[in-house]
Parts: sequence; structure tokens; C-alpha cells
Amino acid sequence: MRYFPPEWHKQRAILMAFPHANTDWADNLNSALTPFVRIAQAIAYKEPVYIICDNREDISNLFCYTTNMSFIEIPTNDTWCRDYGYISIIEDNEVKLLDFQFDGWGGKFESTLDNRVNRTLYQKGYLGTTPLESIDFVLEGGSIESNGDGVLLTTIKCLCNPNRNGGLSKIEVEKKLKEYLGVQKVLWLDYGYLVGDDTDSHIDTLARFVSSDTIVYVQCLDKEDEHYNELKEMEKQLKTFRDIDDKPFNLIPLPMPTAKYDRENNRLPATYANFLITNYALIYPTYSVKEDKIAHDIFKKLFPNMEIIPIECSRLIEQGGSLHCSTMQIL
Repeated sequence: MRYFPPEWHKQRAILMAFPHANTDWADNLNSALTPFVRIAQAIAYKEPVYIICDNREDISNLFCYTTNMSFIEIPTNDTWCRDYGYISIIEDNEVKLLDFQFDGWGGKFESTLDNRVNRTLYQKGYLGTTPLESIDFVLEGGSIESNGDGVLLTTIKCLCNPNRNGGLSKIEVEKKLKEYLGVQKVLWLDYGYLVGDDTDSHIDTLARFVSSDTIVYVQCLDKEDEHYNELKEMEKQLKTFRDIDDKPFNLIPLPMPTAKYDRENNRLPATYANFLITNYALIYPTYSVKEDKIAHDIFKKLFPNMEIIPIECSRLIEQGGSLHCSTMQIL
């Protein structure tokens, strides 16, 4: 039997991959490194972090302390290890690591090096004797959410996109998700997107489980915002979803951040749904806008016994991702 744990399951470590001179961050590498350092420090306070990097010495010198940090030199194309890192499951009461195929979000970006990271890291011995299974199926960690009780939440725009796995039908994809991850029920969102997002509507930008019966989701209240209609439809659909016992979920809206733009006036995909749950903390992205405080208060109520740590992530969304996208938990 396979079991796909939720993010709040006990973790061994968090995987990160840092920007370097051969990535899209190169035009202003120092400013790009700042949020990655802050995220890693926040995690490493009480939990190990495996940091994939281009040069171990250069990266380690950015930190005041390196307790709980391992710096591992592996070539990468980009930093979004949520989508090419291991997906951890439990099979017969033992942790197993799944290495799915990664194609650069449907061939949008070069991903050959990223697709090799899991096998290279495993060969270096950092995962010990934990079994690794390579699977010939494109699946990104940011595209799936588990409630830890048999339910998987995802989006049809991503998993059934013709640019992944040849555009398999919903029935075909669902069969594979149940086979590979051991989930019993798949909930498909038909609506929801963020302008500037390259992932074809990853679920971790839109709606997330925070407990087996509770989903937080991005809510747009501004009727003039181009997201309004789509996110309103997403909200309506979330209200129809049921768990494996046919019970509705508790739904908690997250505010839509005030619109952020790059230098060319392109809107950036800012979202508070891109948070990370670690063994002791909820680490969430902020964007130096008024909604940051509202999001903080929501997370404080949802996780009263955990540290709530904000990290300014405006630089991250300039490259299309945010905090959760830059991390992957390993059991």
C-alpha cells in the first residue's frame, strides 16, 4: 500500500537549489540570492536543509551560520526544485522517494540538468538507503496537494495539458496518480490562474491543504482585476468538493496581494498560497504590500502552535515562482 503524506508530515529535510551565474537570475544575482538565503536560514533554525549549488564555498560564505545546512554541488538549469525534487511517499511503512520526469513546465524552458538532480543527489549518498523509484511520467511537485487522508487536489489546466505526457485525459491521469501515489480520490480544479505564472496553474499558487479538512485558497474581491471571474469560479467549485467521507471542506480565503509589476510593466504572480509548512514553522511569502499583515494574521490563527515566519519574496516572483516553489520537503 502506498500513502502520499501531507506537507505537515514529519520531514527529514528541505531541499533547495540556489541561483547561479548560468541561470535566468544572472542579471542581478546578488539580489536573487537574498531571499534564498533568508528562506534557508529560517528552515535551518530547526530542520536540515540540503542546498544544491554551483559553488559550495561561495554559497556557504553567504551565511552567518551553517548549522543544519549541507551544500551540495550539482549542475542545475534553475532553482524551482519543488517541481523536479523528490516526491516522498510511504510504502509498507517505509519512506520511498519518487523521481518523476521534469520537462521544464511543458518544454517552456531547458530542464535537462534539473531532471538529473534527484539521481545525482541520490548517488552522492545524501538519502542513505531510502529506496528511489524513477517513473517515466511528467509530474511536478507544485501541481499536487495531499490532505493526508486519501485526497489529492490538482488542476486540469496543468496535469491534462498537451505539453505534459501528450495530453492524457483526466481519467488516464487520475489512474496514474492513484497508482503512483496511492491516493483514493482526486479533486480537479477547472478554474484558477495567475498572470505571469509559467506552470499552467499549479495548485500551490491557488489552493492548499492546511489540515485534512481545511483548504486555504486565493480570493479576489476586486471586480476590476482580471483574475476576479476565474477565481470566483474556482471558489464556487471548491465549495462543491467533498472528502473521502463525502464531507465538505472548511474553506479559508487568502487575500489577493496588491498587483506587483516588473520593469516592463508585466504583472507578476504574487500569491500567499505559496507557503511552506516545516516541522516547526509556517514560512510564507510577503511582497511589501498591505495584504502581508492580513495573510500573517490568517496563518497565525491556522497554525497557533507554530512559528509564523514571513520572507519578502518580490524578487522571486520576477522569475515566476515564490517561496514554496523554491523548496521541497523530503521525508
